Amino acid sequence: MQGYLKKWVTAWGNATSISDRTIATYAKDITLRYPIFIPFSGNKLRFRFSNLTGTEPVKVSEAVVKCENSSANITCNGQKCFEILPGKELNSDEINFDVIAGSTIKVSLYFEGFTQMNAGTLITGPLSKGEYCYGNFIDQEFPAELSRKTSWFYFLNTVDVFTEESNHALVCYGDSITAQSWPDYLAKRAWENGFKNVSIIRRAVSGTRILREYKCITYAAYGLKGETRFPIEMDVAGAKAVIIQHGINDIIHPVGVENNPFRPWSDMPTANDLVQGVKSIYIDHAKKIGLRVYSGTLLPIKGWRTYNEERDCIRNEFNEWLRNSKDFDGCIDFDMAVRDKNDPKSFAEGFDSGDHLHPSENAYQAMANAVPEELLK
Repeated sequence: MQGYLKKWVTAWGNATSISDRTIATYAKDITLRYPIFIPFSGNKLRFRFSNLTGTEPVKVSEAVVKCENSSANITCNGQKCFEILPGKELNSDEINFDVIAGSTIKVSLYFEGFTQMNAGTLITGPLSKGEYCYGNFIDQEFPAELSRKTSWFYFLNTVDVFTEESNHALVCYGDSITAQSWPDYLAKRAWENGFKNVSIIRRAVSGTRILREYKCITYAAYGLKGETRFPIEMDVAGAKAVIIQHGINDIIHPVGVENNPFRPWSDMPTANDLVQGVKSIYIDHAKKIGLRVYSGTLLPIKGWRTYNEERDCIRNEFNEWLRNSKDFDGCIDFDMAVRDKNDPKSFAEGFDSGDHLHPSENAYQAMANAVPEELLK
């Protein structure tokens, strides 16, 4: 295997945001476990841990990776116990660990002491399942009575595989639409259709906006603005391209301070504000680091609680630029893939999750199918 393995490629990735601490701020004596699908073979692994939005050091008492009958400690600077400093990310040591394309590794993290759970992201989809257990079960199956499933991914940010030169990563960047299922369906589509040299890397945080972020605990979990997020989240080994589907929250959030003190009308962008933001924040940086950049149009919002014609006009004007701008290498028309042909302001029948903003699972599959094969090759 050594002879043909030449480079690191990210096999799995997540964004890091401020977790929604409505119930608990700290955890103690807890084990987190995350199954990670590995799309291509390799013989070494490395991991990135993130405490980007934390305000206190996070001490990982022990970290372990397992795959079938293989198991290894994850170390940082040779230590099994390590700290992730507040506002920082930490790369593990490289470890020799054979993985086979199509396998699933399980990454387990144990935290003995009180741990600020402030750096985590909510993601969902058929490949995005986690669980936690009270107590130290780093090397054991979780007992049912002490464990629960979770869609919150804390601290684990990136998994890289040392693999063949032909393998590459495709990054999906966005907000809650991308934090939900379509990247997982795209990964499944790629694998099932024989595109087995590509990983689908999700960098998405619910509630995020291109141009602004909230400075209050009520909406802290809505994350960092694009200018802060994008350069950090594009650190993806072996990436060739990024799909950007972002901007709807900029349009739907403002309601005026008379209705919500944190959502002034002054936050409302024009379509040109969004265009200039995407150009200066996203496209310029992506091109600088050698990524092809694909736009993703914004989905229908008719019926959403803050919907009005003015907001939809901004969305449509922005979408027209996303479809036609020569600044991109191409456009994935997600809007066209999920909208009603007779009422294009709305989702097609069966494609609305019920809130008139987020797609149904069938619609997420349609979004995944809208991505052209050329991005998977």
